[in-house]
Order: sequence, then C-alpha cells, then structure tokens
Amino acid sequence: MDYSSYQHLLVERQDKVLRVTLNRPEVLNAVNARLHYELSHIWDDVMYDDEVDVVVLTGAGRAFSAGGDFPWLLEGLKTRTVGKLSSYEAKRVVFNLLDCEKPVICRMNGDAIGLGATLALCCDMVIAADTARIGDPHVRAGLVAGDGGAVLWPQLIGYVRAKYYLMTGDLIEAKDAVEMGLINKAVPEAELDAAIDKLAGKLVGGATKAIRWTKVSANIALKQLAHSVFDAGIAYELMTQVADDHAEAVHSFVEKRKPNFTGS
Repeated sequence: MDYSSYQHLLVERQDKVLRVTLNRPEVLNAVNARLHYELSHIWDDVMYDDEVDVVVLTGAGRAFSAGGDFPWLLEGLKTRTVGKLSSYEAKRVVFNLLDCEKPVICRMNGDAIGLGATLALCCDMVIAADTARIGDPHVRAGLVAGDGGAVLWPQLIGYVRAKYYLMTGDLIEAKDAVEMGLINKAVPEAELDAAIDKLAGKLVGGATKAIRWTKVSANIALKQLAHSVFDAGIAYELMTQVADDHAEAVHSFVEKRKPNFTGS
C-alpha cells in the first residue's frame, strides 16, 4: 500500500504494526481541510493493506490533537463552505474508523480535544501519557458536539456524566479519564512507547481473525446507535456553524480575548 499521497498523516510500518501520526505539530495537530479529508480516507487504505495487523494512531509533538483548526473555521465563516464540504467527510472520519476491522490503539501522547477526542475514543484501546487531557469543548466554540461526542461519550461514561462534560466543555486529566472508564490506561510519558509496544505485540501475536471479528461484533451496536444519531448531530452542528455565537468564538480566539456569547 502506498501512503505517499498523505500530506498531514505520517504513516510508518514496523513488521505488522502500522503507526499513523497526525503530523501538524506546529498547531498541535489541529485538523484543517486537508487533514480532515485524509482522516476520512486513511482507514480504507489500512483495511486493504495486507501487511498490517495492528494500527497505532498518535500525534506528532506534544499533543494528540487540538481538534478543529481555527483558521479553517474562520475561512468557513467567510465563505460559508465548511459545512458543505465536511458533513459527508465527518461521517466517513468516524464510521471508517469504526468499520476498520484491524485493532486500532490510540497512543494519546498529549491533549486530545474536540475532534481529537472523537478520534481517540473511536479507537479500540486508548493508552495515554499521564500528563495528557481529554475533552470535547465544542460548546466553547459555539458548536454542537455533533461529530461523534454525543454518540461516544454517553456509551463510555453514562449519560449524566457525559452531558456534564459535553455541555461544559471541561477537560479531564488522563488519570481521571481512566477512573471513569473513558480511556484504558495512563502511564508516565517516558513509559508510553513501551506500553504501546507491549500491547501492539500482544495483539500481533494473537489469533488475528478472532481479534478482528471480536472487534467487529463489539462495534455492531455502537455503529447502529451512531447511524441513528449522527445525521441529526451533524445537522445541529452545521446549524451552529452559521450562528452568531460560533462566529464570536472564532473571532475571540483569533483576537485572544474572552468570547461574549449572546445565545444567538
């Protein structure tokens, strides 16, 4: 499989393990239009790569992903094109990852925010550096958490707790995320690679078909739920993309000031 066309994903293979790295470290791996497109396609290529049994998804630099790229969102406010371009892709980003039969381990090397959190939680297992945080602060950007958060979080930590974090946008320390069942493990940063290698090796050395199809079976109910919720969630998110509060959030971020939300 040739991965050379990817611009913002660094793809490296070692034996049967493929490492896919979000590679925009200068902006904390924030997702722009090109990276969003690539994330909607990479899992098809991974599925057809016969040399790969296990995938590790991680971020370059000090973050896993800071979520949506604000310059991209700002451009969307000017051209009103972000929603039209990304709604179909948003579904593919999530569903292609859930549909990928090969086990995917999230190496959460740093903060996983917004869409970054969705990517992490769509993985089958999440091992984080204990200095990392995870959260879905869409509401702080004046947006509905429609691109996966409203589906994934309640299934992992329950509705009451999930709604608290989705509606406040508060971030969660890795060790607390482990305690509430949001992620699997939090280890010292210096031990993260060893923990990932150990888990990947365990999966590679296991019964590959049994592992893959156990994942497929476990994801059936989750995908059914996601299909029933996702279109509405994306529609609500697109509605908030053209609302005044989202414009205020984007402009305040660019101008480095506190947003003044008006509920409009």
